[in-house]
Amino acid sequence: MHVIATAGHVDHGKSTLIRELTGMEPDRWAEERRRGLTIDLGFAWTRLPDGCTAAFVDVPGHERFVPNMLAGVGPVPAVLFVVAADEGWMPQSGEHLDALTALGVRHGLLAVTRCDLADPGPATEQARERLRGTSLAGIPAVHVSGRTGAGLGELRHQLDELVHRLPAADPDADVRLWVDRAFTIRGAGTVVTGTLPAGTLREDARLRLHPAGVEATVRGLQALGSSEHQVGAVARVAVNLRGVNLDQVRRGDALLTPDRWLTTDVLDVRLHRAASPASAGTGAEPRLPRDLVLHIGAAAVGARVRPLGHDTARLTLRTPLPLRIGDRALLRDPGNRCICGGLVVLDVRPPRLTRRGAARARAAELDTMDGRPDGAAELRRRRLARADDLRAMGTTPPGPGPWLLDEEHRDELASRLDGLLARHHETHPLDDGMPAEAARRALDLPDPDLLPPIARAAGIALREGRLHKGRSRLPEHVQRAVETIRSALVDHPFQAPTAGELSELGLGEKELAAAAHAGALLRLAPGLVLLPGADEAAVARLARLPEPFTLSQARQALDTSRRVAVPLLELLARRGRTQRQADGTHRVVSPPPAPGNTEGNPTPRR
Repeated sequence: MHVIATAGHVDHGKSTLIRELTGMEPDRWAEERRRGLTIDLGFAWTRLPDGCTAAFVDVPGHERFVPNMLAGVGPVPAVLFVVAADEGWMPQSGEHLDALTALGVRHGLLAVTRCDLADPGPATEQARERLRGTSLAGIPAVHVSGRTGAGLGELRHQLDELVHRLPAADPDADVRLWVDRAFTIRGAGTVVTGTLPAGTLREDARLRLHPAGVEATVRGLQALGSSEHQVGAVARVAVNLRGVNLDQVRRGDALLTPDRWLTTDVLDVRLHRAASPASAGTGAEPRLPRDLVLHIGAAAVGARVRPLGHDTARLTLRTPLPLRIGDRALLRDPGNRCICGGLVVLDVRPPRLTRRGAARARAAELDTMDGRPDGAAELRRRRLARADDLRAMGTTPPGPGPWLLDEEHRDELASRLDGLLARHHETHPLDDGMPAEAARRALDLPDPDLLPPIARAAGIALREGRLHKGRSRLPEHVQRAVETIRSALVDHPFQAPTAGELSELGLGEKELAAAAHAGALLRLAPGLVLLPGADEAAVARLARLPEPFTLSQARQALDTSRRVAVPLLELLARRGRTQRQADGTHRVVSPPPAPGNTEGNPTPRR
């Protein structure tokens, strides 16, 4: 299916043309048929010569119903622009063209109608001149008469050519269906209609209705009057919803793929202003009112405009909308009943402008942005972002993981972390590293998983929830005490100092733990230390004993007490250097176990 909207001045034959093309009545309401003009949106469809189906959204041409027209044109990729041969270009022709240009509609046909009443040449040239310089410049023109049927065959052929020029929609895209009608059907419940520009709708799929915030289930789907199990874009579709009451939905609401969209009431945009009659030909840029209405899809929301740069602005919306980078919309002044211009969304999560000069700096930054979704560029600007948020903005995250960190920002944080760790060692010299949670809070990281890559960039190890870098430098009084112990153990390496001796040296548990972490002492148990390397020296002595050997034999060989021998043998057994037999005797294991295999089953020495 291909969806095309009509456009043009009131009573120029849009509905008549659709009626002749499709054999269907696009005007749904009796009031519309009675008055002979389209008030609300009408829908009809036909099969084209090559078998494709064209669905038409027939929009009102009267100036009082421009919001209804915008609701129909907003999500549609192509337009059938209608100008009557006997009247030529009219005011609403211009407003419709302003809207189409603002929305970036580039595909279309010019249908010059009522050719049985006047020569279509002058109206055609006038329309072509008006279209020049717009997004619809150069579109093909067809002369037709709805009364006589002249030119309808050529119009069908040109429509066939048009739909083959339209870009293919992405069937896997996240769904955002702007609701343009909502009603109830007895026995079915709430039904909404809209134009699906991308993605695929399926029966039983879960959707989220914005702004009501309720979860809805697709109970049924219809396209072109037929029930379908799924409908892919681009398509006119009617969706029967389960879990939504009629009073919860209205025109301009959106059905969304859950958890894949960000809603925002503050956004930064690039403006493409429409030229006003007063400024036409003067080069002057029209003033932009402060309060306007933003139209996107079928939505119309009040917007407060704050200009930033020469063509950029910040909009504050009265109601949040689900928007993405690159979305096109238009601004309209309802008081003056005119289109002020179009816009491209640059940022849906802009920074606050609170500091002096922030607006000027932001304008300069916006000048570097083109409205094309770029995950790497967004990450550079934001420095730190959730991957899901980048996707919801319409970009592709530039890496794996739930959180992404810009490399330059990561290096800045690594430098800060290095300084934090150095200061922690200065103020807490006996601590076994810095607690990782304290570092996370100091760096204001929103997730603990962000700390490891920052630590790696700084050359800092993260073990058991604490940060370490190299050997800790011991306080001077602890270093002197360690030297005293070292001197005492030179001749008798296994005669560990007693608790009293350690106390006289000013070494408590905290100081001993710090010395062990720094590699200055080997800690066998609380209050029990030897020199580094004493474990391997003990293995060398024990290896000279006949095997198996007893604890008493080991104590005598090591020239030490039971107080030292028991925890030392336990340490050696844990490291796989000795093995305790079932009868309580021991034997040395040789060769030493491979790194990482100290807890395995070592091979006994033969």
